[in-house]
Amino acid sequence: MEVEELLNIKKLRNQRGITQLQLSEMMGISQAMVATWESGNNNPRADKLPDLARVLGCTVDDLFRDSEREKGA
Repeated sequence: MEVEELLNIKKLRNQRGITQLQLSEMMGISQAMVATWESGNNNPRADKLPDLARVLGCTVDDLFRDSEREKGA
């Protein structure tokens, strides 16, 4: 499986009720970068993952978990 298939950024962001713009401001990055992460066209750098998890209120592992697949397993 490719990493972009495992990232749950959009789902976690929506669960928190924040927009791409709000997430980008919290992370100090552009909204376009958030959009590329969510579309799978780009992945966050490893050094951004802890901050991303903090902002989204999850663990770094949660960013990669596919909860729908885990339920069906």
